[in-house]
Amino acid sequence: MTLELVAFDIETTGFEVRDEVTVVGFAVPMGVRVFVQTGGQAAPDVEALVRDRVDSHAQVSTHESECVLLEAVGAFAAERLVGSDVLLVAFNGELWRSGFDLPFLRTRLSRTDVEWPFREMPYADLLPVVTNRFNTTGEDGESRSDLASVYETLCGGQYGDLDPFAESGEAVTAYEDGRFVDLVVHNVADVLRTRELGLLAERYCSKSDFKLKSLTPTRHE
Repeated sequence: MTLELVAFDIETTGFEVRDEVTVVGFAVPMGVRVFVQTGGQAAPDVEALVRDRVDSHAQVSTHESECVLLEAVGAFAAERLVGSDVLLVAFNGELWRSGFDLPFLRTRLSRTDVEWPFREMPYADLLPVVTNRFNTTGEDGESRSDLASVYETLCGGQYGDLDPFAESGEAVTAYEDGRFVDLVVHNVADVLRTRELGLLAERYCSKSDFKLKSLTPTRHE
């Protein structure tokens, strides 16, 4: 049985414990589902404006706070992901003693007292799969390891042209400036890049290369 590959990525206000999740995005076979928190700022017509810039079907919802965003992500996961034949993937989302998205998300969920959304589903990180099983060395002789560069090297860059940011750190400034459409489009580009890399790895790598792990917590309500 082949699991349905769902790519996942978050944006944040920074890297510290006190920083917040601003965007959570998923790429599924039929398109993308993105949640963005506005911090109480006005954000009219975000979904329509994002759809004008994204070829894939995009469903976007805005939320007034991080807590409300995380609760909405949990509801989506319960309805769409939990109990389904889904493989959740990310690029450096969580590795042994490293990774960003899942550790950051755990901390913010615990700070807002929101339940863990990813139960009864396997997870695989794509960073070691693509960097260990593909040649990602560029013309300069340096091996690529960041999402944008690895995607450009292996997949040709279709979704790289979609990304409004040259560096991922620009997502912080975009949120502070209330540029939510740019922020969401950046996240869409990242989850689509991640999914394309996952599909590429599925095509050329063995199942054992994916190093699946369960995301079900030891105890949950």
